[in-house]
Amino acid sequence: MALLRAAAELISPETTLEIASIREIPLYDADVEAQGIPDSVRKLKDRIASSHGLLLATPEYNNSIPGVFKNAIDWLTRPPKDIALVFRNRPVAMMGATPGGGGTILAQNAWLPVLRTLGTRPWFGSRLIVSGANKLFDETGKLTDEPTREKLKGFVAGFETFIKTSH
Repeated sequence: MALLRAAAELISPETTLEIASIREIPLYDADVEAQGIPDSVRKLKDRIASSHGLLLATPEYNNSIPGVFKNAIDWLTRPPKDIALVFRNRPVAMMGATPGGGGTILAQNAWLPVLRTLGTRPWFGSRLIVSGANKLFDETGKLTDEPTREKLKGFVAGFETFIKTSH
């Protein structure tokens, strides 16, 4: 979340970056789905569907996609007819931060087949992989490392351009 907050600070004034959390998304359960899509899922789907692009910030757990994040994406594809509304042709960028040395490169690579399956338009103009994040953010979650801040600024500017030229 700290990386997303830093991105929101660095985005151009004519662009809005809305930050959403997946904390309220329940564990996927077809029995729950049969009773109706949870309100937290519906609200997030509506926010994504009304956006011009989707910036995903992923951690990396055990060299791959975090299960809770994949669970949220799975919910966002329910019912299947909503995949087109939420994801199809939507510009998507992926970034990540971790205290480890790999900087989420394996998680970002693992997301590619998922993004392809959903029919998104991933932006490959740049890659933002933040290693040693525990040393780059202060205790309040503010990005204090200037080289990382400059990389992030270039990353969000590139994604903004991709979104603008995609419409």
